[in-house]
Amino acid sequence: MAMEKIKRSLFATFLNTTPGTETATWARMGKGITSQNISYNPNVTTEQYIDEDNAYSSVDSYAPSLDGSQTCYKGEPVFEYIDGLRQTRAVGSALETEVLFVYMYAGESGSFKAEKNACVIQLGEFGGDGGGNVTMSYTIGLNGDPVVGTAAVTAGAVTFTAGN
Repeated sequence: MAMEKIKRSLFATFLNTTPGTETATWARMGKGITSQNISYNPNVTTEQYIDEDNAYSSVDSYAPSLDGSQTCYKGEPVFEYIDGLRQTRAVGSALETEVLFVYMYAGESGSFKAEKNACVIQLGEFGGDGGGNVTMSYTIGLNGDPVVGTAAVTAGAVTFTAGN
């Protein structure tokens, strides 16, 4: 089997911009975002036993998050959603939504591996330098365990189905 590089555009991130409604509205994150990584932030326990010279470590859990900034584009759905949270200084459950990761390099015939996560938006900075564009920063903190499944992406619209 020949190896093939995976382009970043094949790892798609979607944000539910209508939380609390019966049907999610998935907006693909991308416009204005030049870099985005999942930080898994492992919680590690390290123990040093009295009869040995070296320690043992175990990974007990993760606290994954997406950190980044976005150049603001009027009419772009992710910006409009998060900017609305910022303008109202939303707190608590008003900041909760869902994020969907679609691995478009892993699947065939339009059905790709995916995972849906409950999340919370943590607002950061808003503004920019004179003569430049307005930017905003935020962190998306993933909550709880992911729901794994598949996603179909058709003409930019995504449909998630739970299960393997």
